[in-house]
Amino acid sequence: MDGGIAPAGSSDEQASALGFTGRWREFLPIALTNLLLMVATLGLYRFWATTRERRYLWSRTRFIDDRLEWSGSGREMFLGFLIVLLLVIPMAILLIVAGGMTARGGSARTAGILLTIAVYGTFFYLTGVAVFRALRYRLSRTFWHGIRGGGEGGGWDFGWQYVWKTTAGYIIFALLVPWSKTSLWNDRWNKMSFGRHRFVASADADGLMGRWMAVYLVAIVLFFIVAGIISKFEQYGPYPPPDEAQRLAVTLALVFLGGYLAYSLVSLAFWSAFYRNIVENTTIGGLQFEFTARTMDWVKLILGHIGLVIVTLGVGLMFIRYRNWSFIVRHLEASGTVEVDDVLQSLSAAPGEAEGLADAFGIGGI
Repeated sequence: MDGGIAPAGSSDEQASALGFTGRWREFLPIALTNLLLMVATLGLYRFWATTRERRYLWSRTRFIDDRLEWSGSGREMFLGFLIVLLLVIPMAILLIVAGGMTARGGSARTAGILLTIAVYGTFFYLTGVAVFRALRYRLSRTFWHGIRGGGEGGGWDFGWQYVWKTTAGYIIFALLVPWSKTSLWNDRWNKMSFGRHRFVASADADGLMGRWMAVYLVAIVLFFIVAGIISKFEQYGPYPPPDEAQRLAVTLALVFLGGYLAYSLVSLAFWSAFYRNIVENTTIGGLQFEFTARTMDWVKLILGHIGLVIVTLGVGLMFIRYRNWSFIVRHLEASGTVEVDDVLQSLSAAPGEAEGLADAFGIGGI
């Protein structure tokens, strides 16, 4: 079967390889039911809530000539979370013990500090494993034409890559963050597949450094401006004149507000370019991808999130993942051709556990 990217047809839905046909009125009963059940179960229902959301979002997402299907279950996500608790709880106990040892002083203090570093280092490593396994799980539960995705390995090697590359990215004044992020993207996606085809990720940071330097510059300028205002306070000692103290406090508040907005905008400009870069440099089989969202598209999305949550007094939080998924699909484009009969089924084994690590460490995602 030839699955060319330009299917015949005149409708808007067929004009692009990807399409999302979800409607907020359709999603509303799912969101409200999930909210009520999570309140009634003190949050325990969230695993099944996530499953219901994904089944709806996937079923309303078309790729070429067929819709996606989510096959994961709330039960396996819940069990995965329980398994992780068996690991996380002992580590939390070790942190409490380390805190007690540190408070004693002497050799116990040194041992406590070393134990604390070891536990946090383990958390750091497991966060990388969680990032890998969450992606592998989502691909393995995503079907298209009866074909699913998958991943190679359990993410234990990626955990070490995550630790040293993230550390290297931030340790030299965060100058290597663009390299760290793109390299980790490549490391993760090059282990993934769909059907028998492997993803090929070859993103680099060359075109991102300019925008990252803008983020860097804004942060430095803001630091020196705030330091200058604080030094003005110090000139007056502990009891500055009331009028001057008020003026400096207002100035400091305005600087923080303006600096936060400026930093947020240049950060969005960087991440906008980052996502375009990594998507455009990720291919599979005969398919190439493009992500068209620009900085102002992200600004509109985030402002829409904020407005929705404020207007609905927090209930709109249930629509955030719906809006994020719709945003991603609307701005994701594909080109090339794919022979469906040639894709076949994934050769990688489907993982038996869900996103327990990612969920336990609060790693976001759709």
